[in-house]
Amino acid sequence: MIEEKSIIKVGMADLNVAGNPGVIRTIGLGSCVGVTLYDPQLKLAGMAHVMLPTADIAREGQLNIAKYADTALPELLNKLLRLGVSQSRLVAKMAGGAQMFAFAGSGDTMRIGPRNVESCKLQLDELRIPLIGEDTGGNHGRTIELDCETGVLSIRSVQMGVKEL
Repeated sequence: MIEEKSIIKVGMADLNVAGNPGVIRTIGLGSCVGVTLYDPQLKLAGMAHVMLPTADIAREGQLNIAKYADTALPELLNKLLRLGVSQSRLVAKMAGGAQMFAFAGSGDTMRIGPRNVESCKLQLDELRIPLIGEDTGGNHGRTIELDCETGVLSIRSVQMGVKEL
């Protein structure tokens, strides 16, 4: 019998958690970064689709904490801790952070992808969660999917095909 895996979708500026047997997926990562946290013992995973580096630049009235690296990753960790994961067992993988367009002489403000990657890494360091795999940068979009049973992160892109971390 083939075991049916539920697919948990994570939208843009969104985060969610999934358990085994399940897969957690996000699509459309350009300059955005998809960060996964995984507990290999409990086979629980979380994913955040981070759009921007820090909430300091937030202009919306009601802050969407899933939108920013500095607020999304602590919230994702808290969701997983409430499900019983051990922070010391968690490992992170991430993908995205592309520089989708070339801007001549525009300085740091248009480097959204690289800044998102830097901010996510800084947050993981602060949370003491090791980053064990990444596929970041470049100039191509990605779709990522983490299998809760195996902890394997599959990264698909039109230009680069499929890669597993």
